[in-house]
Amino acid sequence: MDMAAQPDLVTEPSGTSHGGPRLLLRLEGLALAAGAAAFYAHQGGSWWLFAALFLAPDTSFAAYLGGPRVGAVVYNAVHSTLAPAALLALGLLAGQPLVTAIATVWLAHVGVDRLAGYGLKYADGFGFTHLGRIGRAAA
Repeated sequence: MDMAAQPDLVTEPSGTSHGGPRLLLRLEGLALAAGAAAFYAHQGGSWWLFAALFLAPDTSFAAYLGGPRVGAVVYNAVHSTLAPAALLALGLLAGQPLVTAIATVWLAHVGVDRLAGYGLKYADGFGFTHLGRIGRAAA
């Protein structure tokens, strides 16, 4: 097999999705974003708050100042669904609408990122994600 004809075999980290599974993961992002936005609307949340908080998880990108390994760990912790889902459960159980709203916006952000192809990061660098390469090198 000619490795030059198959650049994905050389440049993609192990565990990177492609083809149909990548499409399904991106569609799951759409479902998460749409579901979170619908739940937010159903809860009567302020759309000003939604807009103000929507990009807040991207501040985790600053962790890349500590190097790609630290950056990936922090970015993945913030861009996984685990923390916002737990926060949403706590907000609902405690009857705290602001906590519920923050968690829902956070989930919507994660969903939009997945839909756009911004997956969880590998320590190889910001452009290496579980959904494939992003940025100039991916083109």
